[in-house]
Amino acid sequence: MTAPRLDIDGLLADPGIRIVVCCGSGGVGKTTTAAALGLRAAEVHGRRTVVLTIDPARRLAQSMGLTELDNTPRQVKGIDAGKSGGELHAMMLDMKRTFDEVVEQHTRPERAAEIFANPFYQAMSSTFAGTQEYMAMEKLGQLRAGDQWDLIIVDTPPSRSALDFLDAPARLSRFLDGRMLRMLLAPARGGRSMFSLVTASFGLFSRAVQKILGAQLLTDLSGFVAALDSMFGGFRQRADQTYRVLQDPQTAFLLVAAPERDAIREAAYFAERLVAERMPLSGLVLNRMHQTEEAGLPAAESEAAAERLDEAGDQPVAADVLRIHAGLLRQSEREIRVAAGFTEAFPQVPTTAVAAQPADVHDVDGLRTIGALLA
Repeated sequence: MTAPRLDIDGLLADPGIRIVVCCGSGGVGKTTTAAALGLRAAEVHGRRTVVLTIDPARRLAQSMGLTELDNTPRQVKGIDAGKSGGELHAMMLDMKRTFDEVVEQHTRPERAAEIFANPFYQAMSSTFAGTQEYMAMEKLGQLRAGDQWDLIIVDTPPSRSALDFLDAPARLSRFLDGRMLRMLLAPARGGRSMFSLVTASFGLFSRAVQKILGAQLLTDLSGFVAALDSMFGGFRQRADQTYRVLQDPQTAFLLVAAPERDAIREAAYFAERLVAERMPLSGLVLNRMHQTEEAGLPAAESEAAAERLDEAGDQPVAADVLRIHAGLLRQSEREIRVAAGFTEAFPQVPTTAVAAQPADVHDVDGLRTIGALLA
């Protein structure tokens, strides 16, 4: 079954599409795809575009000729957008800086200083599981709310982590509604020290918690919860709002995969999840597909011809070329069979293929080439 063709230019030119989320397993060219989409949106379609990467790898900065990326959008110089009037900016999520910005924006300066000094906050804002994904939601919400960008392209981490990106609002709500947190909030709201109240009211439980966490950590946690208490409702509200934006037709999810079994399996897994969550799945990008211009010469005939030339012994170069052709054709056929594992399961999902390149993409010219192949 042949999947419908993914119209990349139609997607990038559509003013109703404000967010493109690129998802996929590691090592499939997802970051390069996101950057190429951003470049083409700016150069060809005149859109003011920002590419946000959540992946801490440096590939995005290198390919755009930037020495570094941080939490602030940086304009990419040297793009050919004179006629279109577009712009291209890029940034990399700094989860701690984003968390700090949220605190500064939604608390008084003295309370913000108290939060920043809390050891539990310092650990949570830098290393706790799930913080990166939630802060990605916060940053996406900030970019979208500012209305500064025509198009936001999000380069997510490898797909299971990208699923965490989708799960962040629900996981945050479960955390905020959890029994343990409510118990910690109660004394903070009551104006007494959490440690003394828990010790007085919960007896054996408090001693067990102290034994596991330690009295100092428990005190730090109490202070953290008390300081953030007024912000919790805002966390949930903003996360839920961003989640609804991701479900809106203004968002387009693009799956990126290589023609390898694990990558196709991951893409199918993610597609199932997007469908279940009513997220707008716009298409699949098959990267690094191998092709041959002489597809009319079957692999078996090419190998047989090479053997005849070997027997004649006078055209070794031609024999080698025929064998290379046969190997390339067999690889192409194998990749098509592997990719069919996705297209047969999701026959309505539009697909586009990008031919394998002789070298890695490392500059704007390379991104421009990939963008043209995508389109």
